[in-house]
Amino acid sequence: MDKFLDIYMKALEVLITAMLVAMVVLVFGNVAMRYGLNSGITVSEELSRWLFVWVTFLGSIIAMRENSHLGSNFIVRMFGPGGRRAFLILGRIAMIYICWLVFEGSREQTVINLSVSAPITGMSMGAFYSSGMVFSVSGALILLGDIYRLARCAPDEIDRFLDETGEQA
Repeated sequence: MDKFLDIYMKALEVLITAMLVAMVVLVFGNVAMRYGLNSGITVSEELSRWLFVWVTFLGSIIAMRENSHLGSNFIVRMFGPGGRRAFLILGRIAMIYICWLVFEGSREQTVINLSVSAPITGMSMGAFYSSGMVFSVSGALILLGDIYRLARCAPDEIDRFLDETGEQA
């Protein structure tokens, strides 16, 4: 599972890099054309906005895998290994629930907007809202993997788990 996630994260990093390059080219090209040639790239603003949203959600998947999101674990530090394990598992269960809420909201918006065309590109607005579904499914799988690892590790390995995921014990 870890090998698959590592490959998936690397693919996301490559995709995000390509999206960021496309955003820079679109925005810089549009600015240069407006000032230099008094014209512009019509789809630049719309595509840049779409790419920004997708980069944000895909980057959040990577941050979740690396445990880079802002967190506060001062309560976890007060307990022994058993309490730490319980709080870490409860926290991940709560995050899975949040992933479910994001998934449901994104799914509803995707379904509602499947037949709605974007004003400039004419692409389905459902593709815009589906970024939340990709994030929530990926995030929930990462969190389930964390729960599995937490449940299986020995009490004296909880601190090692915290060190591996970047959380401080």
